[in-house]
Amino acid sequence: MTLTLPPIPPLDTSAQAAARARQNTLTKPPGSLGRLEELSVQLAAITGKTPLSIDRKAVIVMAADHGVTAEGVSDYPAEVTPQMVLNFARGGAAINVLAKQAGARVVVVDIGVAADFDSATPIRHHKIAPGTQNMALGPAMTRAQAETAINVGLEVVNAEIAKGLDLVATGDMGIGNTTASAAITAILTGQPVAKVTGRGAGVDDAGLARKIAIIERALAVNKPDSNDPLDVLCKVGGLEIGGLVGVIIGGAANKIPVVIDGFISGAAALVAARLAPEVKPYLIAAHQSVEIGHRVMLEALGLRPLLDLDLRLGEGTGAALAFHLVEAAARILNEMATFAEAGVSDKV
Repeated sequence: MTLTLPPIPPLDTSAQAAARARQNTLTKPPGSLGRLEELSVQLAAITGKTPLSIDRKAVIVMAADHGVTAEGVSDYPAEVTPQMVLNFARGGAAINVLAKQAGARVVVVDIGVAADFDSATPIRHHKIAPGTQNMALGPAMTRAQAETAINVGLEVVNAEIAKGLDLVATGDMGIGNTTASAAITAILTGQPVAKVTGRGAGVDDAGLARKIAIIERALAVNKPDSNDPLDVLCKVGGLEIGGLVGVIIGGAANKIPVVIDGFISGAAALVAARLAPEVKPYLIAAHQSVEIGHRVMLEALGLRPLLDLDLRLGEGTGAALAFHLVEAAARILNEMATFAEAGVSDKV
């Protein structure tokens, strides 16, 4: 299989300039709404539109299992992954609650869960394999599987765009996926494993030390090529991470802002940005995760998070919360009056 990525258009500088000019005429001192102003200008540059439309929102949650859980890197058993997928399908998870509050639909994708779901389960069925292989012993997946995962992400986001989509967010579910994400981060940023590996779902000190050792072993065994993001993804990544790479690139290719959630989504963004550097200005970092490697990721991507709420759940929860700020930024640009419209004197 040969991976063919869609082209990503440049930002619309005319819409960007128009949004910035309008911000400077609204009834407030220029810059007084801080990052909300810059966010509105970014949205205009991405979409090429003023006024902005942010009505149709979706969180795409990719779910997959990880063979490395056999090494005891998580306190939770692998069967939690399919159990949580069913929880998503029933609307009972945190992402369901927060997405509903934000007026967003949740799209759950089985891209590699190590359990079978009834065809009637209201999820997207795209299982590539029943989880990855144990990366501590060899490659997590084949290069072809990594490419297929990216293509699934492209297919899923394109299907959502066909339904109507103005804003997309990335979400994840997979026991063991912080281990894969830390491995990706270490390779693509050049940082030591210990500097990018956190406690995931809450392992203790001994568990953290074991997790770091397992990642170091996986890197030594697989020797992923830092200059080849697909090699990194297939050797130490995850199927859901690959799927999110496709969502990110597919969103950007269609001029849709992509709200990146936390640590797992950040790993996908690192891979996406190496495969297609043009995606970077299309990304909005939702929040600063508790995971220590997340700060390293965001710095590598040149992104500043909107929120810092000590979140570490994943699922797209931080991104769903950030939707409110993105929509606020759009509404400010669209709905605030200018000095002339309001009959308010501008500065002399």
